[in-house]
Amino acid sequence: MEPQTPQTEPAPSHPPLESLAVQPLVNRDYESRPALFYERLRAEYGPVAPVDVLGVPAWLVIGYPQTLDILRDTRGIWSKRLDSWRARREGRVPADWPLLPAFEVDNSVFRDGADLTRLRSAWSEGLRPFQDRTRTQAKELERDIRRYADELITVLSENGGRGGWADLSAQYARPLPLMIVGRLLGTESGRGDEIIMDMWRMLDAGPDAAEAAARLGAEVAGVCAAKMAVPGEDLPSYMLAAVPDLTAEELTREMIMVVGLVGDYTGTLICNTIAEVIIGDAGVRDSISAGMLPEAVNRAAISSPPMANLTFRWPKTDVRVGRFQIAAGDPVMLSPAAAHLDPAFTGTMAPDSIYSSRAHLAWGAGPHACIGRDLATTITTIAVERLFDRFSALRLALPADQLPWRSSPMMRGLRSLPVNYELPAEPPAPPPAGPAGADTAPDRDAAGEAASRSLVRRVLRMMRLSQS
Repeated sequence: MEPQTPQTEPAPSHPPLESLAVQPLVNRDYESRPALFYERLRAEYGPVAPVDVLGVPAWLVIGYPQTLDILRDTRGIWSKRLDSWRARREGRVPADWPLLPAFEVDNSVFRDGADLTRLRSAWSEGLRPFQDRTRTQAKELERDIRRYADELITVLSENGGRGGWADLSAQYARPLPLMIVGRLLGTESGRGDEIIMDMWRMLDAGPDAAEAAARLGAEVAGVCAAKMAVPGEDLPSYMLAAVPDLTAEELTREMIMVVGLVGDYTGTLICNTIAEVIIGDAGVRDSISAGMLPEAVNRAAISSPPMANLTFRWPKTDVRVGRFQIAAGDPVMLSPAAAHLDPAFTGTMAPDSIYSSRAHLAWGAGPHACIGRDLATTITTIAVERLFDRFSALRLALPADQLPWRSSPMMRGLRSLPVNYELPAEPPAPPPAGPAGADTAPDRDAAGEAASRSLVRRVLRMMRLSQS
């Protein structure tokens, strides 16, 4: 692995970042043929390339060893704190830069050291009841995920007879995590419906990103204030119990992150996994038929990581990466999607193996590695399992190379996944009750099913309105 070499007295062999000719990160090839785009960058620049991120120059790290080294940051060279960004301190970042609202949330994604440790301890303890599958809360959540998934599938297929057409992004992969966000935040009765829509608008960095971020902050702040007053059996309440000195502002900033983690990242992973199975090679199909759904999820995380490019980091001192010297305070964006195409990574995998590498970077690594990995994997696995159990056939309604991808500098996901489906001749057997089924009273199950049907229809109606 190539070491990063701090430079105490820099002597760059190239002009500073601001003076370099930079290639736009978001372009047609990036959206529709990202492998070609990243390989062109690699051929021209090596493991790190200067790019334009919606009007802001930045370094894009595309080499696997370099990305992993920076993520691990064993020498403490890299900062995630916004005040490390030299151009921002000097007032050279446009106030209307589309990604600024996402960065200025200033939650644990943009913390280091003791601040990061404290907030991650709250996350670890808050998520534990939902990720430890021996716990009642985790068992009940899995039961509800199955129920939400089945209700969505029933609604999207109810007018199709034995077969029909559906958009598995808008009608399944994106709304399902919305419902789970509400469940985790304790807002199932309706307050959480608009929260995830504004998260999508913010991360897609569109013209209404700032307004979406303001609405998102206000809605989540209201939820957190209610939980601080009356704790419940939900994620913010568990986090408060673990770290009682969390302020309302801190809790709000962290809960905005869970909307992104579960609502956007997991929804994108569900959609990408479904597409990977429908389009995929024999290894993907074999993993499904062999009952290895987590393997299919892992393959999708490698081929299309939902967060293709990560939020910025900044070196605390000048540091050489590849052929470039990166100045202290320069913005650096790591690209798991590009790193997964690096021969240093792909060369370790046998092309005909039914098992794929576990050394991928879709979940990050080091101090900022994703704490909610198990939860996201569980949600995705159940979602894909229920879909392929309920339908006897799923085929793309468009050629694979015509599928529309989101135009986002960070997220890599389909805007829509149109399919033609077929239902089995016999009605499907009821889904397994899940690990909590034996402990749940029948009247509670009936009430839950009625509530989820109402929530499904409300969420799908909101999705239709958002796309009109």
